[in-house]
This record gives sequence, structure tokens and C-alpha cells, in this order.
Amino acid sequence: MFCVTPPELETKMNITKGGLVLFSANSNSSCMELSKKIAERLGVEMGKVQVYQEPNRETRIQIQESVRGKDVFIIQTVSKDVNTTIMELLIMVYACKTSCAKSIIGVIPYFPYSKQCKMRKRGSIVSKLLASMMCKAGLTHLITMDLHQKEIQGFFNIPVDNLRASPFLLQYIQEEIPDYRNAVIVAKSPASAKRAQSFAERLRLGIAVIHGEAQDAESDLVDGRHSPPMVRSVAAIHPSLEIPMLIPKEKPPITVVGDVGGRIAIIVDDIIDDVDSFLAAAETLKERGAYKIFVMATHGLLSSDAPRLIEESAIDEVVVTNTIPHEIQKLQCPKIKTVDISMILSEAIRRIHNGESMSYLFRNIGLDD
Repeated sequence: MFCVTPPELETKMNITKGGLVLFSANSNSSCMELSKKIAERLGVEMGKVQVYQEPNRETRIQIQESVRGKDVFIIQTVSKDVNTTIMELLIMVYACKTSCAKSIIGVIPYFPYSKQCKMRKRGSIVSKLLASMMCKAGLTHLITMDLHQKEIQGFFNIPVDNLRASPFLLQYIQEEIPDYRNAVIVAKSPASAKRAQSFAERLRLGIAVIHGEAQDAESDLVDGRHSPPMVRSVAAIHPSLEIPMLIPKEKPPITVVGDVGGRIAIIVDDIIDDVDSFLAAAETLKERGAYKIFVMATHGLLSSDAPRLIEESAIDEVVVTNTIPHEIQKLQCPKIKTVDISMILSEAIRRIHNGESMSYLFRNIGLDD
């Protein structure tokens, strides 16, 4: 486990005022490791609570100590059963609210459903729904990390602190990748170019962007939205109205903008779940002459058979943080490495509880970061 602890934070970490209660809302024991690390850094005991599933799969929570007038921090890491994880959090938040807690702060390192933050056809913006549910349940503050889209903060009507994992990943690159000065930061699609640019500028390295790898756009021809019909008729379209058609997208051939020949390629992104796009990017980089390939991401969901695919791929190492537990995946694939981010979460908790400024944790973070 890789961890960075600046001395200026190490000296403050165990200084907290009274009235702080730390809960883990997970019924899955494998998801409690991060909570234990945070509690250890803060020098407090985990709050006493029972979280379990009834035989009919209903979630039941019993808080076993007083939270009246206290600052309650609920740490919830996302398990494979995402919907159960959400219900555990909502029920615990509501239980603390009805038990007269002074404030209820959710510590959710990976915000679930964050990819569903835009309207697609007749779908829904699920992250907005989830934000509304959390606020309605009684959450008064949210601490999270590297939201998939920063605009998700606007879905909440409570303060949101969107912490960054990039300092830890940058430190890993500098200390654990030999000859990183011969590296190039790669965006596997134009959508992640801003993140790659941020890493490249901080490490004083070059940047490369893979273009043409993007997923095929979903067809609009089969979802019924060509009603009224496209055929011009008096009944369907006003005779004087001609709506111009949008030219359909055509996937271009894969190209790499930037030189990766004879270099170490470091692909950066916020989430690694379905690894197909990362594997395709790695193959493209190998063909262009990259001799080592690293993947750096904040949230390692690594669903399905991702560990096996990574192990069999051209990728040399996948580095993720412990926002999501992935010990089983690491046993299946030795290429997966973990960076510990419990230090920044525990410092955020300490500062919020003591009423201190959070700006120290956001220093040198620009508008595009």
C-alpha cells in the first residue's frame, strides 16, 4: 500500500475536539478497511452501529450510542451491490437525523451513479436523483473525491467538498516509476485530455491524445424520436419550416496525437471499470513504440473479468486508489497496485469538525483540474 503523509499534516492529524462520531454504513466487512484507516489517523474509535440485511433483503440499522448534538461522519465505500450500499447510507443518515445529530456529513469517496449525470434520450439524470435523496434523508455536508463531472456538485443544495487524488498519483509516478522523465502522459480519448494535461504540466512531461477510439454513438433511428415523420407533409411539418438535419458522426481511424515512440506511456483517467477501452489504447500505444504502459485512475471499479483481461494485456501496471475496495481483484491480478488516500479524507474530517478552512486541501488546484 502506497501512502504519502506530509509532515505538516502528520502533526495535526490526531487533534480533534470532542463531539465527533465516526460511523461506517457498510454491512460488507471488506468495505470497512478505509473507515478503519481514517479512524486510526484521527485517533478515534469507530462508532457502535449494527448494519445488516434481513432475510427478505431489507436493510436494518441500529445505532448503539448517542449522537445527540454531535458531528456525525458516515463513511460509505461502494461495494459490488451498489443499490444496497445506497440504501445503507440513506437509512443511516435518516437514523442520525431522527436521533438529533447536530450535523451529518457523508464521506463517499466514490459517488455512485456519477456516470449517469447527463440526459440521454429518454433516460434520466440518476446522479441528480441520488443527490436529492441524500439531502432529503438529512445529509448536511458531503465529502467526495474526483467526481466524474465536477458539475454534479450543483445537484446538491448542501456544501460539497470534491477532493482530488492527483497529488497521491503524481507522487507515485515520481517515486515508483523508474525513469519517469522519459514518460508521456496519455489521454485515451479527447474527453480525458484536460486531466492528462493537468498531470503533464505538473510533471513537466509531454502529452499524447488517442483520437478515434471513442465508443460508437447510440443510434437515434430505433428509439422512436423520428415522430413526427421526416417526410414533408402538411400534417406533419409546417410548409414554411425546414429543420436542418444534423450530420451523423462517423468514427475516424485511430490516431495518436503526440510522440510515444521509445517512451513510457502513462494513461490517466478518473474511473477504470470496463477495461476494453484501456486495452485498446494500450495496444495502440504498443504499436506506436511505447515500451512500458501504466494506467492511473482514482476509482478502480474493475468489474466482471477486468483483472484477467488486464493480466493478459500489454498493460504493465494499473494504479488505483482505495476509494473502492479491490483486494480480491489484486489477488487475481498482481499488476494492480493501490495508493492509500485515507490521509486526505481524515484531514478533511478533522478540519470540518474543528471549523477550519478547507482551502489547504485545494491549494494549486486550477479551474480545469
